Amino acid sequence: MSGLKKDLGLWQGMGLLATSLLGTGIFVVPATAASLAGGASLWAWLLLIALVLPIAFTFARLGRRYPHAGGAPHLIGLAFGNGAERFSAFLFLAVLPVGLPAALMIAAGFWHALFDLGEWTLWGIQLLTLLGVFLLGLRGARSSGNLQLLIALAILGLTLLIWFKGDISWHDAARPLPTTDEWPAMATALAVMFWCFVGLEAFAHMGEEFKRPERDYPIALLGGVLLAGLIYWIHSLVVLKYGLYGDEATNATAIPALLSLLFGPTAKWLVAVLGYLSCFASINIYIQGFARLIWSMAREGKLPPSLAVLTARGAPLRALGLVLLICLLCITLIIWLRLPLDELIRYANGNFVLVYLLCMAAGWRLLGGVGKELAGISVLLCVLVLVALASQVLYAVVLSLGYCCFSLWRRRRRRSASDEGVCAIK
Repeated sequence: MSGLKKDLGLWQGMGLLATSLLGTGIFVVPATAASLAGGASLWAWLLLIALVLPIAFTFARLGRRYPHAGGAPHLIGLAFGNGAERFSAFLFLAVLPVGLPAALMIAAGFWHALFDLGEWTLWGIQLLTLLGVFLLGLRGARSSGNLQLLIALAILGLTLLIWFKGDISWHDAARPLPTTDEWPAMATALAVMFWCFVGLEAFAHMGEEFKRPERDYPIALLGGVLLAGLIYWIHSLVVLKYGLYGDEATNATAIPALLSLLFGPTAKWLVAVLGYLSCFASINIYIQGFARLIWSMAREGKLPPSLAVLTARGAPLRALGLVLLICLLCITLIIWLRLPLDELIRYANGNFVLVYLLCMAAGWRLLGGVGKELAGISVLLCVLVLVALASQVLYAVVLSLGYCCFSLWRRRRRRSASDEGVCAIK
């Protein structure tokens, strides 16, 4: 089989993206945003959705025109050459050792809230999670899409239950426009809330597996963004009404506390199951995205050809196995060395925005008309987010400098070897 199987439909694609964007953020970020900006956080969510839409439109136009398993790095390579593609792929893959192990630990933590579990028991849960991703990945993208669509519908159902059981009305959402004094707090909240919409770059790797990418991919992408944004906004409204925000501990337990208040103490089981499944969905799409990037580069001769093997169902078997092996080694090393993951994850966030920035610049170069204008606006938005992140971009900067130094060293070595070859011939 020379290519990935095209079996993703519109609804599976929307489920994949919505669950990827919701991830663990749905349980923490609404309360965090409320603690930073108060009632103005509702306006911040609407503003954030308006700011993300140009980026989503640019990804949609690029994905419709250039559907490819290489995702964002492939698009960047089309615009700026192979060197830029390798650099962006390096930035994307550099998140693998820290970002995914952190998500696995958060997923296992939902069971830790129910049972008193030791570190290595939590490691076992993480291992079983990786095994689940592997088995799901072998079945192809359609199976992942169906499962994550069900998870998205379950989260949407929970959101509607909270709305009705919590006696929420549209009058609760009638907040005055933010004042000039509230804008700095909103800006701080926006820098945190932006990460609820990190996941568009991972979804870009799935474009080649849509049955009708020119129609379904952009609709699934935009529909997933709007669905996730609506769910975040409703959860923020409920958190504000019940005052379940404040310090870090209160923010982390806001949704479990709300469900216990509305449905009784047994609701903690609902939180654990949905929280774990939400994390699983986010982990799944990232691992599948990493695997497809590696498979795509191997197919094009940029990585060993042995990584380009596909199963009968069109799954990148060896690339997926490599990603899972790296995850397993990283989670083992992290538990053994007790590494401070929270700091590493915050620094890794800069990688995503830098990849977004490069991809939007690629859109500005590859697209025309309205698409070019939207890409230009998106470039400015990504630059503003990078500025807002400040020191958190350090990880991406250090990696970029290290990559540039390595590339220069390798180029000089090749040039030196070439010169020696010429001298030997003479």
